Amino acid sequence: MNFTSFLIYCIFITFTPGPTNIVILSTAHNLGMKKAMQFTYGATIAFGLLLVISAVLNTVLLTILPKILIVMKILGSGYMFYLAYQIYKMDTSKPTVHQSGTFMSGFLMQFLNPKVVLFTMTVIPSFILPFYISKPAVTAGVIVITVIGFMAFTTWVLFGTIFKKILLRYNKAANVIMALFLAYSAFMLWI
Repeated sequence: MNFTSFLIYCIFITFTPGPTNIVILSTAHNLGMKKAMQFTYGATIAFGLLLVISAVLNTVLLTILPKILIVMKILGSGYMFYLAYQIYKMDTSKPTVHQSGTFMSGFLMQFLNPKVVLFTMTVIPSFILPFYISKPAVTAGVIVITVIGFMAFTTWVLFGTIFKKILLRYNKAANVIMALFLAYSAFMLWI
């Protein structure tokens, strides 16, 4: 497994602005750290649950249809290139929506967040299952990815206002750098 590409993919997908991170940013900015952390706990639990669902579903599919791995690899790298393009053209200067920072709102949002759903359904078959199929190895992968997601969420909580100012000030440069790293990760799936 190309561990560098795996980490780059996980870090850039979870740390880059997306619906969950923007809501966390807004919640931390408008309602404070306590409410933002409640939202974050719910988002993290749902994120981990989606990863478990993905691991189980993809392991079963891989056992039944080994050739599905190439399809998931194509979908995963295609999705990464799509996200790289979306990050490149992203405009973070628009105001964020005010959300209530509850555990349940954080939990439920993950199931409605296309970035999270697509990420959780592509990261396991793209990076874990081609190399590891044992339950302990897949479980370890799910735990590592969940911890990375939690670190990303708490980073947006702790530095929400700082990131907001930086992204607004250096919006285009930050987006270009994030998009290039993400495109690199997608390219490295095939090497």
